[in-house]
Amino acid sequence: MRFDIQPVDRCLSEDIQHKIDHLNKPKGSLGRLESLARQICLVQQTLSPLLSHPCHLLMGGDHGIEREGVSVSPREVTWQQMVNFTHGGGGVNMFCRQHHFHLRIIDMGVDHDLSGVEGIENHKVAPGTSNFLHEPAMTEEQYEQAIGTGAQLADECAEEGCNILCVGEMGIANTSPSSIWMSLFGNIPLEECVGAGAGLNDEGVRHKYLVLQKAVRHYEEWLMQMKGQMGQMGQVDRMGQTFQDRLAIRYFGGFEMVGAIGAMLRAAERRMLVMVDGFIMTACMLAASRLHPAVLDYAIFGHCGDESGHQRMLSLMHAEPLLRLGLRLGEGTGALCAYPIIDSAVRMVNEMNNFDNAHITKYF
Repeated sequence: MRFDIQPVDRCLSEDIQHKIDHLNKPKGSLGRLESLARQICLVQQTLSPLLSHPCHLLMGGDHGIEREGVSVSPREVTWQQMVNFTHGGGGVNMFCRQHHFHLRIIDMGVDHDLSGVEGIENHKVAPGTSNFLHEPAMTEEQYEQAIGTGAQLADECAEEGCNILCVGEMGIANTSPSSIWMSLFGNIPLEECVGAGAGLNDEGVRHKYLVLQKAVRHYEEWLMQMKGQMGQMGQVDRMGQTFQDRLAIRYFGGFEMVGAIGAMLRAAERRMLVMVDGFIMTACMLAASRLHPAVLDYAIFGHCGDESGHQRMLSLMHAEPLLRLGLRLGEGTGALCAYPIIDSAVRMVNEMNNFDNAHITKYF
């Protein structure tokens, strides 16, 4: 799957700043709303931005690494929550209703037969990934299917008129691959990246770290074997950093996570705003940015959550989150909570009067 993501054209920067500075307010007095408005104007290449048909993709998938006791929650919670979402009873349902998002619930790889459940879209790659303690979480073909499905879903939203996309996840144990990606892509010691997830105690966190540490060692051995095989085939030049990052995404990621990466990349390719949720989705955006750095131009980071390492991972991308509410639910809920702030930034640049029209003396 190839993506052509162009960095945002900044030719309108001076005009956008002039408009914001001449709204009837002290210069810079609306702070983060002003920088957010600038970003949205640049993405949409207009001085009069708008938010259209916001969509939320909630992707579910199970992880083989859950079998190693790295999560306090059992894997059946994944499918049970997916069904709950179809009844409107989840946090994600509430926030989507509140902010008028079109919610789509997608089975990317849940270890349960959900094909007969109304309201769940069946894009199952497999009933959960393989256990990356022992082998890659997914094959190359499965990786391509997952990332392609995410891209297809973003295309469908765009064709419905969506220009702001939110992505969320449901997958027990998905903080484990997120922690590993943070460590590998941020060059941070793994121990500093591993947290409590859905509620592990100190002993549980230590066990999780030891399991993930062993998995990373196995990955490094596998990567050396891959390099050796490619060298024998005369393809050693293909083993650039981006290619290695892609292998790390495939080795550890969940189907819902790789699907999210595909959706983020295609949304950016189509010049849509991409709302980023908590620790897992921030890890997905970090991974996406390793493949295509320009994707960050389109990203709006909704919040800094309560998971250990989230702020540090945001800092790797120089990201400034809109909210700090101690959230760690996932599902995209933190990003959805931030949507009114995004709406306010757009309303500011469109609806506030300027000094001339308001007949107010400009005092700076």
